[in-house]
Amino acid sequence: MNPASGRASPPHAAPPGPPSALRRRKLGLAAALAVCPAATLARGAVAAVPEARTLAFRHTHTGEELSVAYAAGSAYLADALASVNWFLRDFRNGAVHPIDPQLLDQLHRLAAITGTKARFEVISGFRSPVTNQALRARGGGGVAERSLHLQGRAIDIRLPDVPLADLRDAALSLRAGGVGYYQASQFVHVDTGPVRRW
Repeated sequence: MNPASGRASPPHAAPPGPPSALRRRKLGLAAALAVCPAATLARGAVAAVPEARTLAFRHTHTGEELSVAYAAGSAYLADALASVNWFLRDFRNGAVHPIDPQLLDQLHRLAAITGTKARFEVISGFRSPVTNQALRARGGGGVAERSLHLQGRAIDIRLPDVPLADLRDAALSLRAGGVGYYQASQFVHVDTGPVRRW
């Protein structure tokens, strides 16, 4: 049984379980404090605690949701990253892979630029080699042989309260990686590869 979705895991896949429900839902100020030097906290310099960077997701295929503070200042929070890795697993076979934290920073910046109040709707996060090959064999285009989804460096998203073209333009303005615009399928691809567009 997959604790994150309440659904049974397929018999051929035995992915590790997700982090605890408490960690999955939100890591707040306590997690941010945990990454600060003890001397800073001993002086009571609460103002010196770096602001946590947060993200909220809904997976369009699994129905799962995740709200998480994944970083504070220059420090990424290990438990939060583990939650993100699980959430963005290959939903077809349960394979889990580390997600590039810079990709999360791109999403955080996109949320700020667009002013969204909604969760990122995730169409695809990590994609295992088996899944990638199956999608390529099915045809229809849009699935690269060396896709950055295979490395946890790409995500396909949309925002319900932001027009798709505006989300694309915001992603392009970051000049932080690749941006693909899939109007017919209603998603924007962003990745941490070379700056390019399609």
